[in-house]
Amino acid sequence: MSKSVLILPGDGIGPEVMAQVRRLLDRIGGFSLSEGLVGGAAYDVHGTPLADDTMAQALKADAVLLGAVGGPKWDSLPFADKPERGLLRLRKDMELFANLRPALVFDALAGASTLKTDLVRGLDLMIVRELTGGVYFGEPRGIEDLPNGERRGINTQVYTTSEIVRVARVAFELARKRDSRVCSVEKANVMESGVLWREEITKLREADYTDVALSHMYADNCAMQLVRAPKQFDVIVTDNLFGDLLSDCAAMLTGSLGMLPSASLGAEDANGSRKALYEPVHGSAPDIAGQDKANPMACILSASMMLRYSFDMAAEADLIDAACQDVLNAGIRTGDIVESGMTPVGTVAMGDAVLAAMDKRSGG
Repeated sequence: MSKSVLILPGDGIGPEVMAQVRRLLDRIGGFSLSEGLVGGAAYDVHGTPLADDTMAQALKADAVLLGAVGGPKWDSLPFADKPERGLLRLRKDMELFANLRPALVFDALAGASTLKTDLVRGLDLMIVRELTGGVYFGEPRGIEDLPNGERRGINTQVYTTSEIVRVARVAFELARKRDSRVCSVEKANVMESGVLWREEITKLREADYTDVALSHMYADNCAMQLVRAPKQFDVIVTDNLFGDLLSDCAAMLTGSLGMLPSASLGAEDANGSRKALYEPVHGSAPDIAGQDKANPMACILSASMMLRYSFDMAAEADLIDAACQDVLNAGIRTGDIVESGMTPVGTVAMGDAVLAAMDKRSGG
């Protein structure tokens, strides 16, 4: 039975990198691919960053692959019409509550990190960020006028047991497939929501995941540890605000945003499947759009995550990951990761190289 995937290339370099992913999925086979508009591209055609018909397609698809949204062309639009609102609507309407941000350092790129090579070589950690709760969505919120003439800005950090437990389950299940270690991150020393977070995750572990080692860490210490000794971590689970900050910190350990994939997952249904959105961490990079300069690997690795987490195609995902490693080891690089003595290539040639490496490994 074919697996339905909605492809949303988006803006800037999105269409270019997604074109390489389409080639890869066509080579693997077994997918029913459809394509839609999101972000500025959707606004130009439909007058909205995400049309209702496209949203309906996303809800029906087994998985959604997104390229990138945004660019200076649309900076002057009203807030509700900005390209990023399309992405936020996808997350909201698909009820995607768990954001998976891996920080993986390929051996060939260890020298590109801003940290010492020995600190990051072999790094492979996963940050699981709660995506739909916390201070970004809590009520009350807003800006109010005070009687003394001052103004006050209000945002509320709030979590319920069910919100904490469902994202923690994702982290524990992922850890079972990795090194069986979860570090839960909060600020229980100064925040009641952090106390609840720690208590509920501890209860869940004792009830259902005694095979997984659980540790706790304050968010400020975690930020420090990520740049001091990042390989101590396997899976980090944290709230929306801290996850936003820590995942970007971890991203820079790898040396290039052009190499980083991500996934956003919803709750399991009765059949054990989830709504899921996969996208590279990098932005739309309008300054190089249309010039065959973009690195497609983050988008390719996002597709690998899709195979692994949405379609249980671990062998195919491993093949893609290994092919990317082979290409990097061969010194084939796009401009964002090229070094002296290596072979500089464009977007299409990088896609060619990954496909060739896949064929070589699979005996094709």
